[in-house]
Amino acid sequence: MLQVKNLSFSVGPARKRSTILNNLSLNIKPGEFVVITGPNGSGKSTLAKLIMGLEKATDGQIIFNKQNITDKDITERARLGIAFAFQQPPHFKGVTVKDLLQISATGHETFLEDNETDYKKLIETVGLDESYLEREVNNTLSGGELKRIEIASAIARQAQLTVFDEPEAGIDIWSFEKLVQIFKKFRDKAPERALIVISHQQRLIKQADRIIVLRDGQIALQGHPDDVLPQLQEANL
Repeated sequence: MLQVKNLSFSVGPARKRSTILNNLSLNIKPGEFVVITGPNGSGKSTLAKLIMGLEKATDGQIIFNKQNITDKDITERARLGIAFAFQQPPHFKGVTVKDLLQISATGHETFLEDNETDYKKLIETVGLDESYLEREVNNTLSGGELKRIEIASAIARQAQLTVFDEPEAGIDIWSFEKLVQIFKKFRDKAPERALIVISHQQRLIKQADRIIVLRDGQIALQGHPDDVLPQLQEANL
């Protein structure tokens, strides 16, 4: 489904250029649940943003469903079937939670089709009650509430590939337990869709089909959690 080929990303002026990702290559298969982890500054969030088109690669290619999307913007990639959940969700003044879920679900005629039951069920899935549907997505909501709404929006999108950048950031312990359950259901209900999660949390990492560990902008380790987690602990990554 997704091929990242020799991807590099650098920032800064020529003489003081800093390399964030260095000639990185990876593949994501349909139906695969991949967690990308690694120390701070290893390039995890940068890779997520490059996949979604929020940043432009310095070099290399990104192929999605056999189509080169390296030069396509975020809107074009969304139309092709890639969704992204931000580490710090944005505010949308004048937009209600229900509006946001409807926008996210646009084009999926079988989901949230003026169906109040579905809206209610979806918002309850992320641990919020139906009163939130009429609230604006603004600074009256806490960081944890915004994060849950962002996750609900990503679920509503039903994209072929969904990228979550540190979905656990800013949520409490109860919400984190719920989050683990959400990702289990996400995979079980849509086995043909791929999921990439950027995370440090072992509870999430253990749910993955494969872990990719980044260090200094390159892949240091990858494989099944049972094989990789002991190596992570030994290397103190």
